[in-house]
Amino acid sequence: MIDAAGLRVMKAISDEGSFTGAALALGYSQPAISQMVRRLEQRTGTVLVERVGRNVRLTEAGQVLARHAVAVLSALDAAEEEVAAIAGLRAGRVRLMAFPSSSATLVPRALALVKQRFPDVQVTFTEAEPPESLAALKAGECDLAVAFAYEGTDVGRGEEDMDLFVTHKLLDDEVRLALPRDHALAGEDMVELSALAQENWIAGCPRCRGHLLQMCANAGFSPHVGFETEDYVAVLGLVAEGLGVALIPDLILRTAHHHDVVTLPINPASRRSVSVVTTADLQRVPAVQATIDALVEAAKAKPRVLAST
Repeated sequence: MIDAAGLRVMKAISDEGSFTGAALALGYSQPAISQMVRRLEQRTGTVLVERVGRNVRLTEAGQVLARHAVAVLSALDAAEEEVAAIAGLRAGRVRLMAFPSSSATLVPRALALVKQRFPDVQVTFTEAEPPESLAALKAGECDLAVAFAYEGTDVGRGEEDMDLFVTHKLLDDEVRLALPRDHALAGEDMVELSALAQENWIAGCPRCRGHLLQMCANAGFSPHVGFETEDYVAVLGLVAEGLGVALIPDLILRTAHHHDVVTLPINPASRRSVSVVTTADLQRVPAVQATIDALVEAAKAKPRVLAST
């Protein structure tokens, strides 16, 4: 096997014309240079250096190695520099996936922190609900997944190989009831979920729909779901027009609101846990850890809820 050290020796001999000159150029002893040449000749199965008096010259095979050494060693030096830049956060790429309501609030603040602190680190972002993002993480298609789980469940919710992941909790996100402003219950301080058995409901993503069905079942009724959309701005619009009621998380209410929608606490209360998920190996990558730190810091900032109450 031809290694980088052997290539460096062959190039130095070609440049300096002697073992002594090569040893001085590389900071080795002359016997060490001789030994490395002999080892390389054994590995290649041919003579690489011909002795001519006090000097040496490369054989045809030795000239081939010296010629290729220039490109190979240049590529290795470039690779070492790129790795050093990544390790020192002077470069690096992080592939982030996050669910929609976090992509409107939590994620932008975190990305801004990363850009401010490490301008040469590139974070690419794709929006995806937890089942899809966790599958992408497992498949190596992303480095970080911002996911959520409702009370009584975990982030994986039955996903296989969750023990391969490392989870960092970011925040608890309260879920509120969204009603038209002219609804009979809009003036209440809190609404019993059982009082909404006859309402038309607007459901979100599959995980959110499953949570809604479970909550209503616990309250003694099966909800009539008239509309389904993962776009919370559309949800607010449907509620405002009196087409149904919905459960909306605080995260989205920090940036989206509608004058004709009232949001209220419900009983029993509903919360979901928001986490960032990665793997133990990826967590050791400086740019990935820096992005996790930014997400944790962004999660601590809690701006007021904008939706009308």
